[in-house]
Amino acid sequence: MDQADVVILGAGAAGLFCAGSLAGQGLRVVVLDHARDPGEKIRISGGGRCNFTNLGTSHQTFLSEVPRFCASALAGYRPEDFVALVDRAGIAWHEKAQGQLFCDGRATQIVRMLVDRMGLAELRLGVAVQGVTPGMPLRVETSAGPIEARHVVVSTGGKSIPKVGATGIGYDIAQATGHRIVETRPGLVPLTFAQQDLRLSAPLSGVAVTARASLPAAKAPRRAAVAFDDQLLFTHRGLSGPAILQISSYWRPGEELTLDLHSGDTAQALRQAKREGGRVQVATVLARLLPERLATAIVAEEGLEGARLADQPDARLGALVRRVHDWRIRPVGSEGYRTAEVTVGGVDCRDLDARTMASRHVPGLHFIGEVVDVTGWLGGYNFQWAWASGHAAARAILGAIQPDS
Repeated sequence: MDQADVVILGAGAAGLFCAGSLAGQGLRVVVLDHARDPGEKIRISGGGRCNFTNLGTSHQTFLSEVPRFCASALAGYRPEDFVALVDRAGIAWHEKAQGQLFCDGRATQIVRMLVDRMGLAELRLGVAVQGVTPGMPLRVETSAGPIEARHVVVSTGGKSIPKVGATGIGYDIAQATGHRIVETRPGLVPLTFAQQDLRLSAPLSGVAVTARASLPAAKAPRRAAVAFDDQLLFTHRGLSGPAILQISSYWRPGEELTLDLHSGDTAQALRQAKREGGRVQVATVLARLLPERLATAIVAEEGLEGARLADQPDARLGALVRRVHDWRIRPVGSEGYRTAEVTVGGVDCRDLDARTMASRHVPGLHFIGEVVDVTGWLGGYNFQWAWASGHAAARAILGAIQPDS
């Protein structure tokens, strides 16, 4: 029977980091993954440059049925800690808006750093995990035969982006070992429209505008009102862009989304233009505030195509202003896990210890990263959760095992 001190299931961000945090301690650590290469989601993230953390990380930038669950792990390993690791590896990086840190070069630098950091840990690729049997030791069933270990860390990720190998095996393991699962759904994903709404959005495909996307407070599921200000992108299927990706993690099917397409005072701009000479067309004035194609489409939808500003009563202009600042739309769905950057939901945090990421039901079993019901905003937060949760589990394991030396 093959044996190890620690078996880590999944060679993604959380699993690789956890293995590296156990390196050099005299433990036999084995990392298993069915993929051909480690860190595939790291490789494709951030347009290939990996948005590896966010300096504004806090528990408030994450969704979970237990909102403060992630706070302990995040406090134990901060964005500055990972930045120091990146600096020691000689990886150049830069900061974008809102504290987002990206590699100057390719994301594969981060993968290489994490693999190198693993030291003598064994990385076994092309090995499918089939299940975990509780006991002491724990038994991991794989396509290459069983392996026993005192500690097993489940870092198999979620269902998002199946083309890079994402599966739901982590949820299967959790349920089979007595853990609850918070319903999973695609997050950070473009939203899609019904045919009647596509009449406006589809011809605008490729048009981007800075907007506010918001949802009202909801009782079921329990949720405070939420809003994001960022770029919105019209697509041939609906809406995308950072503002939509952010709000998509909170949106539930059937809910109405509110969009404010202009941060300024559109009513004041129309009144000012009317005072200065109302012979100008409504579309001309609106195009000073919005992308021309978008302005033209809204004006046409409101029946003001070719209309002069001076000829419009206040009620007509008021309706136009509401259309700009209070557009209500009910998406019919999302583009699904195929394009979702994350999976919302996962292993119920009530079944885990927040300090150690250990199961409350199965001794020696830990869950980290995306497989847990902790989902970050867009912008490097989910990677920081991977590093922090992996660090928390490794620290707990090191505290529980007295390695032979």
